[in-house]
Amino acid sequence: MGLMSDEPRPLLVDRTPFPDGIDERLRAQLTFLVEIDRLKTILRQSPLVAAERRENDAEHSWHLAMMVTVLAEYADEPIDTGHTVQLVLLHDLVEIYAGDTPLYDTEAGVDQEEREAAAADELFGLLPKEQALRMRELWDEFEARRTPEARFAKAMDRLQPLLLNWMAQGGTWRTPGVTADDVRARKAVIGDASAALWEAGRRLIDEGERRGWSRKGGGWQS
Repeated sequence: MGLMSDEPRPLLVDRTPFPDGIDERLRAQLTFLVEIDRLKTILRQSPLVAAERRENDAEHSWHLAMMVTVLAEYADEPIDTGHTVQLVLLHDLVEIYAGDTPLYDTEAGVDQEEREAAAADELFGLLPKEQALRMRELWDEFEARRTPEARFAKAMDRLQPLLLNWMAQGGTWRTPGVTADDVRARKAVIGDASAALWEAGRRLIDEGERRGWSRKGGGWQS
């Protein structure tokens, strides 16, 4: 992850630099767009439904954008769908430099906030100043969950892997030491944005527990 080094990080665009004559602002934007190709290489813990492998962050972000588009009607508060799509598309970009932090890995989560904030500064800083500030504002909005759009975006971020784990007959619910109560506690944030979607999510978790796809018993509670 290496965010503490004083040496500038090599950028993907350095492999094949752009020719002279491209406008400076556009050059910065294209540099950023090339760099975020790294998102396709960041593997998550969730298994795909359609293939025998784990999903990557780019696939996850696309899936969230589709979920916002399809499920916006279930938001408990009116939301701007386009704005919410922006939030879910950029929220995991910081993992390009900070890495993915598994939901049930409490040790890895200890310094997650610090790592991701540093990654946000570095990655969004590739953009022209006003766009960098705007991207950081959107990322901070998602993290803080103070707006209806951010709460719904976060709900999609927790509902999507729940669907994948259901289809995998457990998936990360089978992580050693994790119980069905842990899953409920981690996923309860869905209810902050949509009572209907949380009701559906609870039904999947409860049924998964009944079928033995997750462990019974107490665990940590949020």
